[in-house]
Amino acid sequence: MTTHESDARDGRDVRRRKFLAAAGAVGVAGVAGCTGSDDQDGSDGGDGGPAIGQIGSGRAGRDAPGGTPMAEMPALEGELTVYSGRGEFLVGDLVGYIDDLYDDLDLTVRYNSSTDHVNAIINEGEGSPADVFYSVNAGSLGALADAGRTQALPDDVTGKVRGEFHTEQWVGTSGRARTVPYNTESVSEDGLPDDIMAYPDEFEGDLGWAPSYGSAQAFVTAMRLLEGEEATREWLEAMVERGAATYPDEFRACQEIADGEIDAAFTNHYYIQRVLDGNPEAPIATSFTQGDAGAVFNVAGAAVVDTASNADLAANFVRHLLSAEAQDYFARSTFEYPLIPEVEPIGDLPTIDELDVPDIDLSELSNLEPTIDLMRDAGVQI
Repeated sequence: MTTHESDARDGRDVRRRKFLAAAGAVGVAGVAGCTGSDDQDGSDGGDGGPAIGQIGSGRAGRDAPGGTPMAEMPALEGELTVYSGRGEFLVGDLVGYIDDLYDDLDLTVRYNSSTDHVNAIINEGEGSPADVFYSVNAGSLGALADAGRTQALPDDVTGKVRGEFHTEQWVGTSGRARTVPYNTESVSEDGLPDDIMAYPDEFEGDLGWAPSYGSAQAFVTAMRLLEGEEATREWLEAMVERGAATYPDEFRACQEIADGEIDAAFTNHYYIQRVLDGNPEAPIATSFTQGDAGAVFNVAGAAVVDTASNADLAANFVRHLLSAEAQDYFARSTFEYPLIPEVEPIGDLPTIDELDVPDIDLSELSNLEPTIDLMRDAGVQI
């Protein structure tokens, strides 16, 4: 992905690599503990068109979203089974909202890990009850497509997002950026390297990471693909040598930064927002590296399974995940990046077009086995 200077607005410089992640007065849902909100409301779309429904908490300080509201999308009618690799605690409110919207929709959702769902669909063969596969990452979507178990989505569904966020077989529905969260009381912006590869040797503060966490392993996979195995091994060995603090997940790493236990870490961007949602005054901010593995942008997304009993219904459900309401929900309630341009992310974050991310095939990030072997060989405890 390249930087598009024409998309700069509000006086922001698209060449900035660091943005303060402030969540003040945005009325976001309480997700600091990875939970959502289930109250529902509605607001007028503001253009005389259909009202745009609201999922979760209010939009105080935030305009109604742009994009296509569900009211303008084909009604969902019939039986539909969704295999969701996204947790119910994150997307249950959204799925429930869609289900409640249509009296003639008989929706069944099965929650499990994305990898387990891919294996289940493949093992179930032609008898799989799955109509839609909703994945936490592009790698699992690519794996199912490579197995020949998906079917092409309509162009007007995939065309809602940028080209790097879809193929003919799947479409991204929300995104997450790799970042370097840091403690604003102990670290100056000027003391943060632009290059992720420089951190083990050049960063003078205390570093943390979560090497057993799936997102961290995908990050190391991106490094292996972009920098090569030897350079990645040296980076990993340097992290071990400097005694980087190890945590079970990236939200915990961000909490430790806010508590002053470490100075910086490597995490997805939304964990910083979740910490700030619980404590807007927390001394934590967001830094972005440039065009390397530390700046990878991955997506959650959906595909229609090849054995779907009603492919049109399945595709229209996927279409609903790209609606104004759903994209606004991802921004406000899960703190992810919306993928349609009419909805902005939460916090003082750059837009997708302002990020300087590497050119990488997201589906390749699912190839974790050589990454895990490399991490273990380098002495990383996972």
